[in-house]
Order: sequence, then C-alpha cells, then structure tokens
Amino acid sequence: MPYIVERGEQAYVGTARDVRMDTIGEIADRLPELLGRLAARDVPLAGAPFLRYLVFRADGTLRVEAGVPVPGPVDVGDGFYAGALPGGRYAASEHVGHFDGLADATERLLAWGEEQGLAWDRVAAADAEEWACRLESYETDPRQEPDPGRWRTGLLMRLA
Repeated sequence: MPYIVERGEQAYVGTARDVRMDTIGEIADRLPELLGRLAARDVPLAGAPFLRYLVFRADGTLRVEAGVPVPGPVDVGDGFYAGALPGGRYAASEHVGHFDGLADATERLLAWGEEQGLAWDRVAAADAEEWACRLESYETDPRQEPDPGRWRTGLLMRLA
C-alpha cells in the first residue's frame, strides 16, 4: 500500500545518461563500478543503489541517473559526480518481485497519487517531462538473492 514519507536531503554519488526504455541497463551497469570505487576509498553506503528518472522525452528517450547514497560528498573519479537528492514529501511504495514489474508498480503508485489528489514535483512541457525526484531504490542485490520473487525495490516520487 502506498504511503507518504518525509525525507531529508541525501548526499549521493552518481552518473547520468540518455537512454531508451530498452537500454536502461546501460546506466544500471555502471553501479558495480561505482560501488567498487566507493569500497576502494572506504566510503560507507548510506542507502541502497538507485535509478533516478530525471527526464521523459516525447521521442521515447529518458535522462536516467544511477547512484548510491553516501554520508557526504565524495569524489570517486571520472564519469561520476557528487549530488544531493532533494528532501521533502514523497509518495512511496515497495515492489516485491522481478524488476520487470517495476513499470506496473510505478503506474499503480502514480494512479494512487492521482486518486489522493497529490501533485508531483515535475515540470511538463510539450516535448518532455522533468521530475525533481523519481526513484527506484534497489533494496535487494540480485547477486545475493537468486530468487527474483524476493527482490525488494522502493519507489519514491517527490510531491510538489
């Protein structure tokens, strides 16, 4: 069941890329490298790795960010940057199951928000939609949990 949560600003390290829905794996594939760089610098994680959807364009391309929450700003080298996820009120839910079900779970969260009369923190234009913060937070590492039916993913969408 979806719910509302207040979140503080969260430091993270990430990288962004323009992709299509069928090539999101290109950006997600950067997460092991990022985790390796953080481990090499003894930087602890402050949360689960995530994908942050920033821009949805009418031509079907997306601007997607892959990142990991950290305790504070850190430099991990070329191709990655430090940032901060915005604090505020979020609509949230949890998806349990294979990642293939995330699109449907996201649509259910969006529909629930609309039913509740919630306004999303986004800017919509004729050719694109920009989101302040639309996250998939991967709470389960598939390399450690082989059963996709047990994978947990948090969905978070910032409210206006």
